[in-house]
Amino acid sequence: MIAALLAPIVAAVVDTFGQAQGWLFQTVVHPVVYHLGFGEFTEEAFEGTEWLLIGMCELLLLFLVLRPMEALIPAQKITDPRARWNDFLYTVLHRIGLFSVLIFFTLDPLMDTLAGALRFDNVRPLHLETLLPGISPLASFLIYFVLLDFVDYCYHRASHHFGWWWGLHSLHHSQQNLNLWSDNRNHLLDDLLRDVVMAVIALGIGVPPGQYILLVSISRILQSLQHANVRLHFGRIGERLLVSPRFHRTHHAIGIGHESKGKGSMGGCNFGVVLPIWDMLLGTANFSTGYARTGVRDQLARIDRNGIGRPGRNYGRGFWQQQWLGLRRMVEFARKKGRS
Repeated sequence: MIAALLAPIVAAVVDTFGQAQGWLFQTVVHPVVYHLGFGEFTEEAFEGTEWLLIGMCELLLLFLVLRPMEALIPAQKITDPRARWNDFLYTVLHRIGLFSVLIFFTLDPLMDTLAGALRFDNVRPLHLETLLPGISPLASFLIYFVLLDFVDYCYHRASHHFGWWWGLHSLHHSQQNLNLWSDNRNHLLDDLLRDVVMAVIALGIGVPPGQYILLVSISRILQSLQHANVRLHFGRIGERLLVSPRFHRTHHAIGIGHESKGKGSMGGCNFGVVLPIWDMLLGTANFSTGYARTGVRDQLARIDRNGIGRPGRNYGRGFWQQQWLGLRRMVEFARKKGRS
């Protein structure tokens, strides 16, 4: 009954979105692509327009919903507005700017080439519809959502385990004023690696392109909520069904979320991206009730063994400085085969 009532609304939304995508492509994207001499990438550019439009819709939603929530129920006082503004820049670049262009013209053709090579070798993706004939689109969507979330959990946990990888990922944790834009405060190389891994896995298990776009969009919106500077949790039961801002804030807590075994050691908790079930099953869940201070331990000033005061590690203030220092940490930690 409910599905029958929602069907016309969903159809109308999809039709409106399709018209908006067509208009945006014909009016803006297509002329720019040809002006830059990339006419052979027209098909990829049309697909990229869909991601661009979704990113714009996400930004609008975040402004209208999460930004007022941060003003009404903040978890902490923002002490560095510039750092939050810098996170906003990351979000814009990731959703509708530079990073999107990189993905359109590198990752999409790569995935198409890989898919073609697999078909040439008679290797077919493992479609749920083949394994479970008659499965509904909603059921297959939920199964794909759970499977990809588990892959995301594994990827996230690995980025805390290997020294060189932590050198990149620690940029994400260096925000001491966690906010709704902080989800996209990542090193571009780390983002690219993650997108390649997720796209390859999605291709391998047969996620339809339309479903994949929706899966990514829903995950991104939920992750923006998790990083928001809001004093919010989902209750005893809800906290175990969906990652909340409080649950994820514990993951960003200094000396708890990613260094729980002590300074310089591998540890951490609450690696779940959307679903906390993986942390619960694999022993990494921490349902602390507080709203801890966030950041990375080595950002803090310290007293060395000789009693001399030492400044904390510099993670950079602006976008390019943060990217450059991330690469330097990657090399440094790879040489040390660990973290410090």
